[in-house]
Amino acid sequence: MTKLVIICRWLSLFQVAALLCALSFAQQPSVRKNTPSGQSTPEGVAADYARAFIADDVSLMQQVLIRPYMGGATHDEYLRWKEGLLEHLRQEKASSAPDPQNPVKIVRVFTSRHLSKNGPASTGYALSGFQDVMFVDVEVLLHSGEKHTERTLVIKDQDGKWYVHPRPDLAPLLSAGLEEESPSQK
Repeated sequence: MTKLVIICRWLSLFQVAALLCALSFAQQPSVRKNTPSGQSTPEGVAADYARAFIADDVSLMQQVLIRPYMGGATHDEYLRWKEGLLEHLRQEKASSAPDPQNPVKIVRVFTSRHLSKNGPASTGYALSGFQDVMFVDVEVLLHSGEKHTERTLVIKDQDGKWYVHPRPDLAPLLSAGLEEESPSQK
């Protein structure tokens, strides 16, 4: 007889069940449910955007930002802003003292929502070939200890992936009514 069978003869049924559960969990890696990630969902890309700030991850930031689809001066302003953001992340990574207004962790990610106005999604489709336009509220904990909810405009591009539009002010037709939306609950 194996040692386990001998031990089980001396234990109550409840103790055997508890022992088997413990052995089962010990053999399997623990799985912890985390916040969404990846560009297959609007919530995933919004959470990754927050993660890029948390980890000062330039590569992740470049991956999740929407392509420069605008023309003229808006295009140039977006590219300058994007390079400034990436440089800021590089400096933050090299700094020994984090900015108190930067996030330290994601508290919760709310369910994505369409804007109440019909125009943004239609405009995105007609002018830029976007498949969808939504927003996601992401609550983060700042280094200062305060909680902050960031409203993130997300766009499903032609490749079927979701991206963050970090400067909705540069795209008023895509972001019409974004800041007037009610706080997310789900």
